Amino acid sequence: MRRRRFLAWTLGAAACAAGCGTEHTGGPADAAGRFSIVAGGRRWARVGEAFAAAARASGVGTSSTGTRITVTGLPALAASELNNGQTLLDTSTPLSRLTGDVEVVVVPVNSRFKDFDDFGVHLRTDPSGTMLAGGPQGEPDHLLFGLIAKGLGADTRQIDYTGYPGSREAVSALLGGKAAAAAGLLGDWRAAIDAGGVRALAVSCARRVPGLDVPTLLESGVRVDFADWAAAVGPDDMPENSRESAVRMCDEVTSSPSWRRACRKAGWTSIPLSGDDFRLWLTSEVERTQAVLRDLGLLASTRATTCWGSCGNGH
Repeated sequence: MRRRRFLAWTLGAAACAAGCGTEHTGGPADAAGRFSIVAGGRRWARVGEAFAAAARASGVGTSSTGTRITVTGLPALAASELNNGQTLLDTSTPLSRLTGDVEVVVVPVNSRFKDFDDFGVHLRTDPSGTMLAGGPQGEPDHLLFGLIAKGLGADTRQIDYTGYPGSREAVSALLGGKAAAAAGLLGDWRAAIDAGGVRALAVSCARRVPGLDVPTLLESGVRVDFADWAAAVGPDDMPENSRESAVRMCDEVTSSPSWRRACRKAGWTSIPLSGDDFRLWLTSEVERTQAVLRDLGLLASTRATTCWGSCGNGH
């Protein structure tokens, strides 16, 4: 039986971090081109801090009273959908994509699945008998398995997925025989891979990861290019002149040596995309996320769109 374990209040908090946290805090500082860069939740704290530091290093003025720029990402987008909330397109002004974390599919070192093809055949023919593990249900790891199942032609609603609070619990579940395969951030699984405890079957990015002899999903016959991304958004009522100024700021920061150094140090992939191009990409990402959540049976085909909690202005 497919497992559906997730905490509605946690997802609601994440959804509000994406939307409710982007309230307009404009004033005289806006005209001065100053920005208040904050993380939309604890999981984006490191990216937010690095982005703010790179902004200051690039000469960008930062202030607690400046135009509020919130760093958020894919988990918040998915959470808002699961809680019948509005998407980032409704609750904020998209500014720039920032980073993408590569995901990896892994199995125990002694698994009967010798490669991704073996795993894919089993998932396609017996989705309910292929125990899968990863982070909380409805979040990126689960979404990735949903995309993989759909790409393989498996019955997505039948996949047997158990979500765990964090990567440590997922590692323990995989090594303890509670799952046949797991998905998660490559950074979280790298130590176990290097130690020989698990084998990586495929990575989610379009190109192979340097120093890791593992094929991509695209190479493995699954047309999926996926990352757990983070982005910068502004308030939903952001004036056009402020938006243009913020987009220019994001372009300046994401092309700076300081930002590139921060990404290399943290192991993030810098994937800058800003302005109208980012809005267009985000629109397609919203549609893809909604579709896979429906495929997984976590989202109704039709539903009313509301904002939970005290989201006055609408991950």
